Amino acid sequence: MTRALIALTSHRELGETGRTTGYYVGEAAEPWEVFRAAGYDVDLVSVAGGEPPTDGRDENDKTQNDFLATAGVQHTPKAADVDGSGYDIVVFAGGHGTMWDFPDDEHLARIARTVYERGGVVAAVCHGPSALVNLKLSDGSYLVAGKRVAGFTNDEEAAVGLTDQVPFLLADKLTEAGAQHVPAPNFTEHVVVDERLVTGQNPQSARALAEAVVKLVSA
Repeated sequence: MTRALIALTSHRELGETGRTTGYYVGEAAEPWEVFRAAGYDVDLVSVAGGEPPTDGRDENDKTQNDFLATAGVQHTPKAADVDGSGYDIVVFAGGHGTMWDFPDDEHLARIARTVYERGGVVAAVCHGPSALVNLKLSDGSYLVAGKRVAGFTNDEEAAVGLTDQVPFLLADKLTEAGAQHVPAPNFTEHVVVDERLVTGQNPQSARALAEAVVKLVSA
């Protein structure tokens, strides 16, 4: 059976805004639903373990409600305790919280590197590609180097008024790591597939990202 792992942030403070953040629920729930429909075994992981903080939940969305009720989000293992060799796919769900704890978490990096170097798929949506900005393969090269990627754009960050609150601009950091950031119009569905790296620009791209992963795995 194909096994997928969805990674969630554990960070809850949104810069100096006084507001809370976390993972964007739809960006985890939609891939979870698509993968389960494809017959995959789907697990969750978070940086700190336990129940990670949420952001952007739609209380009327059945997929999100099903995910929160049945996916095991209340008891996620922490990344330090997860062995990436058991997975064919890892997806980094977004949410602004990821910008603080994804980039430098050595355990998430280890999981993604293991999945990728075993021939699996690494995917990330919206701010989830923050997990890729410092991610190096065993040979010391950046995973994103020379690859086309999508991710939350500088224009989108400005549109939500958080340019001065996030620790860095995601598109810029991906470019610094050698990626070619490929933007689409703000808040439109946009997914980029480059070999076994699949990235999506924003919450609107989460379901299409998962569908692209399924297509890639089935090829």
